[in-house]
Amino acid sequence: MKKHIKITGLGIYNPANQVENDYYLEHFKKQGRDITNLLTVLGREKRHIIDNNHENSLTMGIEAAKKALDNAGIKGKDVDMIIFASQCPEYTLPTNAAFLHNAIGANNHTIIFDANAACAGMTIAVETASRYMLSNKRVNRALVVGSDANSLISNPEQEITYASFADGAAAIILEKTEEETGFIDAVHYLDSTKRENILYPPKGFSKSNGEKEYIDFKPFDGTPSIMKACEMIEEFLTENGLTIDSVDALCLSQFAVSNIEIMQKHFKIAAEKTLYAGDEVGYTSTSSPFFALNKGIENGQIKRGNTVLFWTVGAGDEMIAMLFKY
Repeated sequence: MKKHIKITGLGIYNPANQVENDYYLEHFKKQGRDITNLLTVLGREKRHIIDNNHENSLTMGIEAAKKALDNAGIKGKDVDMIIFASQCPEYTLPTNAAFLHNAIGANNHTIIFDANAACAGMTIAVETASRYMLSNKRVNRALVVGSDANSLISNPEQEITYASFADGAAAIILEKTEEETGFIDAVHYLDSTKRENILYPPKGFSKSNGEKEYIDFKPFDGTPSIMKACEMIEEFLTENGLTIDSVDALCLSQFAVSNIEIMQKHFKIAAEKTLYAGDEVGYTSTSSPFFALNKGIENGQIKRGNTVLFWTVGAGDEMIAMLFKY
């Protein structure tokens, strides 16, 4: 029987501390700036921000992973592969996946590694795990975690990061199955001429001298990237014998609700087909499409058997579109 890769568990984690728009409006008002319009364009209302010294991208990822394991009804020892995706990792040595492996009590045979594709990281990690599982008979279950403590590097003088980015983690369990469901395909697009639009550290580690630094997010027009994404998605669906009407739900980058609205208009799709959680949790970067997935499952918009389109973009510009039958 042909094997498929199914999502069998999902878990998310947010810090308890929730910050609303008023704080950021007042913060930038003191700097002589009114960011009301920006918050509207981004679609922000609330976001979760770490306000203690014991939470970070690793601790959040561990909590999300435990929820995903519980949701799937399995234990850490049942996992054969762990990928930890982050653009704000707690450690560079050893892997954060090693700490996660220990925290959930996984076995010694488990394949582990960290991944960083900026905001596209977790989605790319899910594709990587899915394709790897199909080619390796020893890997039957994989745990993919995406976690970022963005507040550590968001610039208090730069509204696009400080007032928008948030802290959070998502985790999913992938499992081999003979059911006609799960991972379908994924496609990528890269425009590396934009590699210096968003930088951290701004001058690179070799020139940082151990100093505290923030993301350098240069102003740029992201509309061409969204239009390229629409073109990319159209070609991708055609290659898979589908149309946008064949897709039951879209879990897109939660960076800006205005970008989602452009895509809704382009594809002439109803607003309820696209899941948006960025107003409630802020922009969690690498995990953001999976916060949308969680919202869709919780409110009943995404059901078993539904075809879900994921799309997101990371600094670079690095895009991925991925299809799953949930």
